[in-house]
Amino acid sequence: MAEDVVAEIVASVLEVRASAGQQVEVGDTLVLLESMKMEIPVLAEEPGTLADVKVVVGDVIQAGDIIAVYE
Repeated sequence: MAEDVVAEIVASVLEVRASAGQQVEVGDTLVLLESMKMEIPVLAEEPGTLADVKVVVGDVIQAGDIIAVYE
């Protein structure tokens, strides 16, 4: 079973490229984060279907925050 996608750093959400119900494959970009003027893609590490995406553009997330949830 796939794990939830969790933030590893404090960052701002620049783009959300995935949505609830979307099938994702390994390497698909789910969201694009910005931290310390660097853009950091958050990639799917497992294939599956997303049940929910918990962030929106402009959110500031903390390490450990849930970004997306697999079904």
